[in-house]
Amino acid sequence: MDLVTQFGSPLYVFDEATIRETCRAFTQRFSERYPKVHAAYSSKAFANPALARILDEEGLGMDVVSGGELAVAKDAKFPASRLNFHGNNKGREELEQAIDYGIGRITIDSFREIELLNEVAGGRGVRQPVLLRVSPGIDAHTHRLTTTGILDTKFGFSIETGHAAIAVERAIAAPNLDLRGIHFHLGSPLYEIEPYTDAIPYVMRFCAEMRDRHGLELHDFSPGGGFAIGYTTDRTPPPISAYADAIVGAVRAGCDAHCLEEPELSIEPGRAIVGRAGVAIYTVGGVKEIPGVRTYVSVDGGMGDNIRPALYGAEYEAFSVNRPKEAARDGYRIAGKYCESGDILVNDASLPTPAPGDLIALPASGAYCIPMASNYNMSLRPAVVMVRDGQARLIRRRETYDDILATSRV
Repeated sequence: MDLVTQFGSPLYVFDEATIRETCRAFTQRFSERYPKVHAAYSSKAFANPALARILDEEGLGMDVVSGGELAVAKDAKFPASRLNFHGNNKGREELEQAIDYGIGRITIDSFREIELLNEVAGGRGVRQPVLLRVSPGIDAHTHRLTTTGILDTKFGFSIETGHAAIAVERAIAAPNLDLRGIHFHLGSPLYEIEPYTDAIPYVMRFCAEMRDRHGLELHDFSPGGGFAIGYTTDRTPPPISAYADAIVGAVRAGCDAHCLEEPELSIEPGRAIVGRAGVAIYTVGGVKEIPGVRTYVSVDGGMGDNIRPALYGAEYEAFSVNRPKEAARDGYRIAGKYCESGDILVNDASLPTPAPGDLIALPASGAYCIPMASNYNMSLRPAVVMVRDGQARLIRRRETYDDILATSRV
């Protein structure tokens, strides 16, 4: 309650200790099984200079997917050698900015990008290290809008159609590109291990074929991220050690089967690093009871700061902040303030009888909420604070109306 008084509502609160503990858990669980491993945070889950500095201190890399996320890394003076630039349609200016910063890797996602990046790198006298993103045609059993490893997707070169093999040949032939390895990503969040154990052998076999046909040297291998977190108590993800066992086991088996040298293994946790560390806090406004149906509890946020329920059908649980010990009952639907019937944060929440002014918390809100936030209805995006040792510091201030009007004052 003190934080809301100080910083306003809605408010996103991150716990620094949880972020650091999770970074260390990923590094330790994988490195004790496979010493040649590199963990890179997928910054699309939440990009902020304060977070980037924490990741740097914990020894992680960062994946960026836009010039904006690259700008965050640069602002934090994040080591360029530990950056990887993803994305299916990078622009010339973004590639120029990345190369000028000395970026460690760029993951190529289209035939156009092979030509464009080769041209940009050549113009700067650089031989740029790159990975190729391939699509293994594996259904990861996640939401259709977050599945990225199937044939019918905008991401990656399809192995099945032969496009991936052509991309390998062209990238190797490009004089200003240094093809270091292969990347794929199956989707997110993955609550099952099997998609990794299905996809890795298939991609490793492809790598061996490319070695034999085109001389591909597999220095780097990345099965992406997708590591899940628990949003609700009735669905928990596998532990990090289970992901590590499956991924490392499949990589080693693939290397043994095809006589490949063990490559540097890159993993890309995003939501798994910050998701559990973040909590969204809202203030209750109107309460509308429909007898025999349900009760709507309206809060001062919604799809403007967390569009995931409306977009993906994402599920959250809600808890009372100011009355946590009071008896709760089911049947409350937590609705946002935006002018859309689909602006629902939680369909069936269990709460003490809500009243205007109550504070409601949605745990596991640290990933993809703030990055996907908007100014819909000309609303203001909320403040974000980081808590360490009981002390909170503002890492992103609340927007003002002057902020959102500034771009219209031309």
